[in-house]
Amino acid sequence: MRKIIAGLHMSLDGVIEGPGPADSFERAGWFMPYFVPEIGAYIAQTGAESDGLLLGRVTYESFRSFFEGQGSHNPSAAMMNGTQKYVVSSTLKDADWSHSTLIQGDPVQEITRLRAQPGRNLNISGSLHLIHSLLPHGLIDELSLLVAPVIVGTGRRLFPEGFSTGLKLLESRPFSSGVLLQRYAVDNARQA
Repeated sequence: MRKIIAGLHMSLDGVIEGPGPADSFERAGWFMPYFVPEIGAYIAQTGAESDGLLLGRVTYESFRSFFEGQGSHNPSAAMMNGTQKYVVSSTLKDADWSHSTLIQGDPVQEITRLRAQPGRNLNISGSLHLIHSLLPHGLIDELSLLVAPVIVGTGRRLFPEGFSTGLKLLESRPFSSGVLLQRYAVDNARQA
């Protein structure tokens, strides 16, 4: 069975909304002052350990507009353009960015089926609504959080109101910019 890993940029106060400058959030780009090449290398490594990316509509459209037109000279764009993408949306009519499959039915059922297939990890990037849909059903196996030393003050947070679960620390590693990688296994048996 594959693992589903949610990889997110997070502020010290738990905000995951708008880490990049292209996000439509009043404080968008708050993570960028802390981004260093070693973080890019870590993200590339996690991408290489997976064979698919789960995305919600908003993240899919944002990534597509940023990466699709870039050539192979940009390694991040080459990886994103070549990665199998599974897009969960009830409003998109098609997902025609290269290597994209649209999931329009019950996302819990479809992602349970994908997770049961043989293969490497399935990663989630951004896609807060999708993460909130999957967490209560025990479909997120690991959280890979890049926690920046910044208080954003407002914005959407990782865990939905009322959600609780146990976590097991897998790795904790600082980066030179002060960002702390915190990897946790989600203890789906301890969800309340």
